[in-house]
Amino acid sequence: MHPSRKIRWGVLGYARIARESLIPALGRSSNSEFRALGSRDPAKLAECAPKYPGVRMHRGYEEVLKDPEVDAVYIPLPNSQHKEWTIRAAEHGKHVLCEKPLALNAAEGREMAAACAARGVLLMEAFMYRYTERTRMALEIVRSGALGGVRFVHSSFRFLLAKPDSIKLQPELGGGSLYDVGVYPINFAGLVADTIAGRPAASRPEVVAATCGRTPAGVDDIFSAVVRYPDGLVASLHSGFNAHRRVSSEIVGTEGLLEIPDTFFDNAGSLTLTQGERVRELAVPESDRYRREVEDFAAAILERRPPLLGLEESIRNLETLDRLYAAVRD
Repeated sequence: MHPSRKIRWGVLGYARIARESLIPALGRSSNSEFRALGSRDPAKLAECAPKYPGVRMHRGYEEVLKDPEVDAVYIPLPNSQHKEWTIRAAEHGKHVLCEKPLALNAAEGREMAAACAARGVLLMEAFMYRYTERTRMALEIVRSGALGGVRFVHSSFRFLLAKPDSIKLQPELGGGSLYDVGVYPINFAGLVADTIAGRPAASRPEVVAATCGRTPAGVDDIFSAVVRYPDGLVASLHSGFNAHRRVSSEIVGTEGLLEIPDTFFDNAGSLTLTQGERVRELAVPESDRYRREVEDFAAAILERRPPLLGLEESIRNLETLDRLYAAVRD
């Protein structure tokens, strides 16, 4: 592909994250354009069409994959459908940006990765928080040595889910707080461990312990875990749907403590760095995380390079998910 060419995107489903976040980001991006939408719901196509004149509206996902004017697809479908539609997209030669979690388990993730590799298409898990100034600044502080030797990480992503019919609560669709928001703390702890190690996807927990509460349908609505990495780093991870919102993290070292409110968001705010008796507030500017994610993925296709988030890391995340779910079944 010529480096000045824009990547033409199709979107499978008009989910909330697609219509409110990813599709608008395509319009703001410098190297992408929204070209096609597939939905099984005619009402959603009718809702989208007036907003995006010229975008091709397809009845169903398969028609987007067959569309010759689509280079890459975004998959915001329920978790249980990620594997099927990623593999089908690969079979049609489409690059895939797939919402987190990439799959329901590591075996599915490996199958998806193999299918995309066999067809020579790019696959990336959509962890948009990796594209924020908040994340960049936190990792810079870890690398700088300001915290000394990092010993402990805590990360929490919890909110009160008030929709009893939400797909997040349906086991057959891959529901549960760990799949939905717990994957962020898992990824964040691994990212900190990798930053300490100095290379991506290098750190895997050697010990995991977990507990959870479940809904009558059987999905977890609160999940807490403790993991330990081989170098001694300990991380506590928490997710939930059944209590007040809390999105925050902290990284604790021998020389300092970094507090990261709104860890996974891109709003303006601050980090708090404590070193002994000295406490500093570090301003965090607003970011455009979805635009940056889209631009990086599209640039990776055009430049034939890896994107920011590699599949080895995503598979590592899924392996950790597998171990955590196994821990609450034991």
